[in-house]
Amino acid sequence: MSIPRPEYPRPQFVRADWLNLNGTWQFEADYGDSGIERGVKDRALTGTITVPFCPESKLSGLEHVDFLNAVWYRKEVAVPASWADKVVLLHFGAVDYDTTVWADGVEVARHRGGFTPFSANLGKCAGQTVTIVVRARDKHGIPQARGKQANRFAPYACFYTRTTGIWQTVWLEPVSDIAMKRPRITPDLANSRFELVVPLTAHGPGPNAEGLTVTATLTDADGVVSSATVRADLDFAARLILDVPEDRKRVWSTTDPHLYGIKLTLLSGKTTIDTVESYAGLRSVALSGMAFKLNGEVIFQRTVLDQGYWPESVMTAPSDDELRLDIERSLAAGFNGARLHQKVFEERFFYWADKLGYLVWGEFGDWGCSGFGPSTNHQQPDASYVAQWLEAVERDYSHPSIVGWCPLNETYQENSDQIRPLDDVTRGMWLATKLADATRPVLDTSGYAHRVRESDIYDSHDYEQNPEKFAANMAGLADGKPYINNGWDGKPTNIPYGGQPYFCSEFGGIWWNPAAFDNKESWGYGERVTSLDEFYARFEGLCDVLLNDPKMFGYCYTQLTDIYPEENGVYTFDRQPKFDNEKLKAVQTKRAAIEKRPG
Repeated sequence: MSIPRPEYPRPQFVRADWLNLNGTWQFEADYGDSGIERGVKDRALTGTITVPFCPESKLSGLEHVDFLNAVWYRKEVAVPASWADKVVLLHFGAVDYDTTVWADGVEVARHRGGFTPFSANLGKCAGQTVTIVVRARDKHGIPQARGKQANRFAPYACFYTRTTGIWQTVWLEPVSDIAMKRPRITPDLANSRFELVVPLTAHGPGPNAEGLTVTATLTDADGVVSSATVRADLDFAARLILDVPEDRKRVWSTTDPHLYGIKLTLLSGKTTIDTVESYAGLRSVALSGMAFKLNGEVIFQRTVLDQGYWPESVMTAPSDDELRLDIERSLAAGFNGARLHQKVFEERFFYWADKLGYLVWGEFGDWGCSGFGPSTNHQQPDASYVAQWLEAVERDYSHPSIVGWCPLNETYQENSDQIRPLDDVTRGMWLATKLADATRPVLDTSGYAHRVRESDIYDSHDYEQNPEKFAANMAGLADGKPYINNGWDGKPTNIPYGGQPYFCSEFGGIWWNPAAFDNKESWGYGERVTSLDEFYARFEGLCDVLLNDPKMFGYCYTQLTDIYPEENGVYTFDRQPKFDNEKLKAVQTKRAAIEKRPG
């Protein structure tokens, strides 16, 4: 049987030796979360599942869509004997939500959060068979970050099928006692170089703790571009500069997404103890006045809302090809990027975005936080929000395709003198993001309760379907009084606009599925169109409002695909085109007003 999702899961930090653990695992649902008391941890489980697909999905082999308070996994793993003298790491791409891992009955990891990776150190166990047991708890009604996962049995409105347990690749990796951690690679276009920070897993004492050096080598299609070596036993992390000579300089852009190769080597004396392959794009991101600039040139962000759901596999892409194809589908319709909405996407998506020159905004999954709107999704802000978000930023920092961060989405709290925890979480996540990454703009929250006065960006969500009314809503930006979202009750939720660069980060959502006119489960925003001609006219009218605004730096159209009953995508849920993409592309590739302004 072939291994599902066989590709290397961490494409910007690659080691040659690894073992993919996807495939058949023992599995058992634990509806009462009583497995510890009942001895589930120490016995064979009653069923099987195909990892990395969640039990709610068809590709898992289960398609169990009811609530799962806890689930258990078990697998006997033969560790290669060739990994002798190596420390074996067990990696999980993502497990939803509260995870405990045991190896041969000994607890080796705990992790809270459903979107971000974590690892367990199994020690030196080459040639042994290790029993791995995983418990994932995902209790219904607990206030945790879950993005768009439904708090009812079935998908409805903007809430979709839940994901419980393992939903990204599980794998083993051998490393030395001292090894490199994921590097931070920062492009410095102004000085034509890359800055690298390479932390280590340990610094001593130990057999390889003395005389440590890290060598970084930059390559392109013609061979070595530059290299640098630095001692790694003086500081907590090695810092290196890789220069790019003018005759080898090639800038990463949407039209030429050139990637340099980077090889990192950790030596103890003359002995190589770790080797990693990576890559990077030389590009710059800046805000200038009201404009967004890539490599010093104004570019209008024609982005699409991408939520990354599939009918047969829920939040997990059914294949690596599907991650790439979703980007190609978006490009075919004239978008140049995406707002990756309400989940932390698999890292392989960013790899394809890097290769295809696709601009993306990274986002956390918090929708419904603080009881937004008429129906809460049981999400409440707490310290885990900050912890998970920083794990996401750390993982994805070095991807050139990421041009901005959005820690929160549509938070809701009234302006008042009361102390509200969400205010502190909003500011805390914004500050943490700025400290973690000073090279990209950060939006404190997308739509609704803007709370950070010094936020780099200000935005709004407006699903007005009439282009003339939409234009009237957006007209105030010309006078520094842009459209601002109030709460459902009409009360203010935002601090005043501070003159920042501005974009409408959700609009459109045009409802179209002629086959579902009598289907009560079908919905979209506003009054649905009655013909394709009406759709094209509305799409062009709404896009033109934003493209023709000389102070608007971009937009995000809702959305790339239909998802369950929400049928306002450019494609159907199974990725069939709903419209003539050439017509959509012709609308979107008009030169935007802000791109015509000098400077």
